[in-house]
Amino acid sequence: MRGRARRYPARPWRHMARRAGLALGLCAAFLAGPVAAEIQSARFADPTTRYAHGVFGDPEEWGALRMRLSDGRKLIVRLPENRVFEDLSPRLIDVDGDGDAEVVVVETDIARGAALAIYDETGKVAQTPHIGRTHRWLAPLGGADLDGDGFVELAYIDRPHLARTLRVWRFRDGGLSEVAALKGLTNHLLGDPGIGGGIRDCGRGPEIVTADADWHRVMAVRLENGRLYGREIGRFEGPESFDRALNCRD
Repeated sequence: MRGRARRYPARPWRHMARRAGLALGLCAAFLAGPVAAEIQSARFADPTTRYAHGVFGDPEEWGALRMRLSDGRKLIVRLPENRVFEDLSPRLIDVDGDGDAEVVVVETDIARGAALAIYDETGKVAQTPHIGRTHRWLAPLGGADLDGDGFVELAYIDRPHLARTLRVWRFRDGGLSEVAALKGLTNHLLGDPGIGGGIRDCGRGPEIVTADADWHRVMAVRLENGRLYGREIGRFEGPESFDRALNCRD
């Protein structure tokens, strides 16, 4: 398991991509075909500079999400002009436990900041509230049944450059509810093209891997009885520290 997702430099052809805006809300265009197909892959499309934040060190975000289904269909979700996908790449996670993957992304409202959103082949399934103001972001860590209750939790760092707070949300009955939060943790430096940390299981159940707020230590955090408990598992010495931890070599 890799410890960091990375954003690569923009290529010239990306600037020629079509930037199609919609006047009203979120729009998804679906080709004809059966509904039961599974999502096999997902990627962002339609690079845009309409949101000047640049948490990854470049001016572009994404205006669309493309999904490929197991029956060959290709679906596209285009955001309205007041939203972007402020993320590196979509994450395929079986959020509802039915054996088929959903797509988990950071979706940002230009005025209200970032939220964590879930999509499937029908469109948006659920999302967390937006942080509440522009230029406020969250850095995802992944998803798993963190406490063994049979439901999947999604984890992210809320404002990794400011609040440095780990938040965990549970997906249940078609929606997301916050389970627990723990301050003093982070997984991203402003301008870094990668997001660090993730979720591991080294034989004792799932743990969330992050850095401490000062980037001195690598931390492993467990969810137990509705609370988050962190412990130091090594010194932070660069991105390879996350790789060691996620591969249970700490």
